[in-house]
Amino acid sequence: MLKRPEGKPGTLVVLQHTSRVLKANPLGDPHVRKLAVWLPPGYESSAKRYPVLYDLVGFTGSGLSHVGWKPFGDNVPERAARLLREGKMGPAIFVFPDCFTALGGNQYVNSSAIGNYADYLTRELIPFVDAEFRTLASREHRGCFGKSSGGYGAILHAMKYAKYWGAVADHSGDAYFDFVYWHDWPNTLNELRKYRTRADPGTGKDDGRISRFLKKVWGKEKLSAAEGHCIMNLCMAATYDPDPRAPLGFRVPFNMDTGEVLPERWRQWRRHDPVNLVSRYRKNLKSMRGIYIDCGSRDQYHIHYGCRILSKRLSEERIRHVYHEFDDNHSDVDYRMDVSLPFLYRSLK
Repeated sequence: MLKRPEGKPGTLVVLQHTSRVLKANPLGDPHVRKLAVWLPPGYESSAKRYPVLYDLVGFTGSGLSHVGWKPFGDNVPERAARLLREGKMGPAIFVFPDCFTALGGNQYVNSSAIGNYADYLTRELIPFVDAEFRTLASREHRGCFGKSSGGYGAILHAMKYAKYWGAVADHSGDAYFDFVYWHDWPNTLNELRKYRTRADPGTGKDDGRISRFLKKVWGKEKLSAAEGHCIMNLCMAATYDPDPRAPLGFRVPFNMDTGEVLPERWRQWRRHDPVNLVSRYRKNLKSMRGIYIDCGSRDQYHIHYGCRILSKRLSEERIRHVYHEFDDNHSDVDYRMDVSLPFLYRSLK
């Protein structure tokens, strides 16, 4: 029988937050959301203020998914409590936002097709948490971390929203879109073709098949692997190339019949690629008290190539950061937080 180590677990609080930013969002997702907050041992009995770490979960995740029971390992609060007991980091407050959407998630950015989730985090949740809890309420003591889509969100926020964050940790975050996304689009086009109608004029544009696909999967409880990857790519399209003039408020970057790339559309995606943003946001990145990046060397989405390029371009701009590559793939790598969370604490304490 697996036995958890002894020690004080801290306190998990689940609040309800009503968002003005997410109200009337284009997908009709809830604007009243649960927000989990973990308070370290000793919080209730002291008057101290603490650094704050925001957990940006990956695609299809929600903040609450990181505070539930986990087999053969620690959830994030348990991990933080253990690292504290082991003397590897000091006490900090952890915040677990719910940024799930009908498209399976988002990349923690503002999008007219999904909602303004960057504003939700920075303009609503940060002041809300600072008002409710004894935080060290400045960017120098506030950080964010995440894996995959959450890792992308962390590094992007270091670039674009540096006035809110002092340090970030990016685990296997989407980067180098030419490798990460391009190769999977043929499978997405194959899946969407199942929803083509005879009335399709054959222009390669959306004839309603995306809407029919979404209606189908929104009515299912279990998605196939192909459906899961398809909705993920549509979510990325809604994130990187929103267009209110398009039928569903976003464009796809390929001809849906021939598979030919649409250069103008793909340029929109590349404008959001972290490897292309380092030079533009070098001042913000240099202001960070800590930047941590890691990735498995066998990442099945090829993200290790993007992380290598990202680290290289940070080095070229003389931006201090830590980059680790480890022998694993994209899945089940929460154990890497044993490295990143102490790094963040040291950067923000």
